[in-house]
Amino acid sequence: MTTRAASLLCMLVILGTCAGPRASASSQGRPPVRNDLHVWQEFVDLLSAAPFPPSRVAPYREELRAPMLGFLSTMRSKADWSEWRQDPEVFRVGDQVHFISSLTFDGHRQPYCFSFITKDGTWFFQHLEAVSIRLDRLGPLPAARFPDLEEADKAWIREEIQISRDVWMFNTLQGEKGREAALAWLRDGAGYALAARALVPFATPAKAFILYLCWEQANLRGNAVVLERLDEDEAVVRMKPLWFAIYERTAHLKQQIGLADYRSLFESRWQDRAASAGWKLTIAYAQDECVFRFSRARE
Repeated sequence: MTTRAASLLCMLVILGTCAGPRASASSQGRPPVRNDLHVWQEFVDLLSAAPFPPSRVAPYREELRAPMLGFLSTMRSKADWSEWRQDPEVFRVGDQVHFISSLTFDGHRQPYCFSFITKDGTWFFQHLEAVSIRLDRLGPLPAARFPDLEEADKAWIREEIQISRDVWMFNTLQGEKGREAALAWLRDGAGYALAARALVPFATPAKAFILYLCWEQANLRGNAVVLERLDEDEAVVRMKPLWFAIYERTAHLKQQIGLADYRSLFESRWQDRAASAGWKLTIAYAQDECVFRFSRARE
C-alpha cells in the first residue's frame, strides 16, 4: 500500500469544534457519544479475525462497495495490529462517526480516516480516506487562512478532479458522437503549443515546447519529470504521471472507464500536443514510468 492507497474520490472534510484530544462535537452541537470508541474496537476485532464481511459495508455510493472492501483487504494483509488497537481521534457528526488513526504500511506512517454510519444500534463501515482536510482546526471567525495540505496531496487532488471531469466528458461525448469524436474534443494541442511559445520565449519553438512540458508537468501537475536529452531534432523526457497512479488507486475511475480507453485519452492528448509543436512522439511504458521520445525530421 502506498501513501494514497485509500481513494481520494470524496474528500472527507471534518467539520466541527474540538471538544478535547480524543473527541469532537457534531456540526449540530450534539455532544460526542462516550462509547463511540466501541465502534472502532469492534471494527478492528472484526477486521483482524477474518476478511471483512460485505454485509457490514454501507458505502456513500453502491459502486464503491467493492473498492472499499479491496482497500480493507490490503490493509488487513499488512496491518500492525498494535497500532490499530491504539485509541484514534473520534469525531461524531450526526449518525456518522469518523476515526483518524496513524497507521504504518510499507514503512510509511500516516493518518487514515475511517468513516462509519450507525443504524438502529448497528454500525456499518462507510468510507476510507488517506487524506483529510483538518478544518476542525480552523479557529475563530472571521478567518482568512485555512489549514492546508502537503503540496503532493494538493497536486493529487487537482489532477484527480481534472481527470474525473475528462472521463465524464469522454463518456458523455462517446455516447452522443462516438469514440473518435470524443477523443478529438478533448485534445488541446494547439493551445498547449502556443502556451509553450508564449511562456518560454527564450528558446526555439521546438525546444520551448519540451521545456514547457517539463515545467508544467513538474510544477503545475506534480509529476516526477526528468529531462534526459534536448536538441532541435530529438528530446527524451521521463515522467511518472499521476494520470495512471490515480486510475490504479482511486475507487471510482475503474467503474467508469476501461484501461484501454483511459490510456487512449492520455496518448491522444499528448500526440496532439507534440504534433502541434512539430514533434513526432513515441511513448513507452515501464512500470509507473512513461518515456516520451520526441523526434523531428531534419530539413
